[in-house]
Amino acid sequence: MRKRFDDNKCVCDPKEQRRLLWVGEHEAFMKKNPIFLGRFSKSFGRAGGVAFERVVEPPDWVMDYWHPLEKAQYPEYFAKRECRKNEFIKKWEAGIL
Repeated sequence: MRKRFDDNKCVCDPKEQRRLLWVGEHEAFMKKNPIFLGRFSKSFGRAGGVAFERVVEPPDWVMDYWHPLEKAQYPEYFAKRECRKNEFIKKWEAGIL
């Protein structure tokens, strides 16, 4: 394909240039691998992919900074969370963890 490109670089007729361009693009499309497994495929689980770590899970301590009105919307969850935090602190102080 490169040799044909070099052979036709001096073509001056615009219609012939367009035709050669179309033929080259068509040939490149037909020879392209239909299953491209490059850098972008499965990029969520791959370091270096375009979407790697795009969805970030916030750490648990972020909920400690919620406003009390926000916490009031989920009273059961935050009550259980406070109990678990207290249990964790007691275990930490006892040296179990």
